[in-house]
Amino acid sequence: MKKFWFTLGLIAIFVAVTFFVVPRKKVLYIYNWEEYIPDEVIKSFEEKYNCKVVYDSFASNEEMYAKIKAGGGGYDIVFPSGDHVSIMKKEGLLLKLDLNKIPNFKYLDPEILGKTIYDENHEYSVPYMMGSTGICVNKKYVKDYSHSWNIFLDQKLKGRMTLLDDMREVFGGALKYLGYSVNTTNPKEIEEAKQLILKWKENIVKFDASSYANGVVNGEYWVVHGYGEDIFQRIPEGEEDNFDFFIPEEGGTLWIDNMVILKGAKNVDLAYKFINHILDPKNAAIIADFLALPSPNIEARKYIKEKPIYTIEDLKNCEFINDIGSAIELYNKAWQEIIM
Repeated sequence: MKKFWFTLGLIAIFVAVTFFVVPRKKVLYIYNWEEYIPDEVIKSFEEKYNCKVVYDSFASNEEMYAKIKAGGGGYDIVFPSGDHVSIMKKEGLLLKLDLNKIPNFKYLDPEILGKTIYDENHEYSVPYMMGSTGICVNKKYVKDYSHSWNIFLDQKLKGRMTLLDDMREVFGGALKYLGYSVNTTNPKEIEEAKQLILKWKENIVKFDASSYANGVVNGEYWVVHGYGEDIFQRIPEGEEDNFDFFIPEEGGTLWIDNMVILKGAKNVDLAYKFINHILDPKNAAIIADFLALPSPNIEARKYIKEKPIYTIEDLKNCEFINDIGSAIELYNKAWQEIIM
């Protein structure tokens, strides 16, 4: 009997030590685009702060917003694009930031910060990466083309092309090709863009946001509209010269993805540390090399080793997608008429 009580006492001591003496690791919950931060940057953060990062991913801003708006996930940090920063700010979903807790903010390019009209004073968001969607051509199959949206009018490529399944991105391309703003609220301009997209639709296989990268790499598709970083991560080493990714000469959409802390986040201090960790120039350089994108972090540019898919100069004719309020219904109606 004494042995029983002795054993029970040891178990009680073990439980007490485990739960009350040995500190448990804090957990930071992140909701981000898929494959958007290299594992080594996450691991170095976990090691530095003796914590655990739980990383969930989303495929679109709309998917992310719907989940957060519904109260799901319990996330601390989310990575919305600029227009959704504006929406989430209006909805009261974001924590107002104390930039004194993010000293590495000083490394961000002032010219890029000046473009963040969705959060001009950076009260709620910190830029992570910037860029544009573009067009990728598999040069094994396509030899004669111009760096223009008019490639989707080429009937010789019919059945071998895809456009993103993303309303604002596709409309953005059509509107820029026509010489209009990607944020127009003019019904005539939106209708004109719709008619152009319907002509493009005659030549594409489908609107696609998931398989285009693998498709253009393996030769199933010859021309795709999408994100260069998604495509080039899948190209076998040594075959990069077979693929031409370009920003159309007419321009297109411009995006900045941002780091925000959700109102009600459970690990605010750790979230600030994570944002600052991302903005450390050497970490920012690792991220830029991983994604092959230009970095908004001036100091990081000293450490970047890989040539980016495109440069900041290539984005000169591109335009930010803004929150256009109730006018979005004009786009929604036109988009449904396109994809039906």
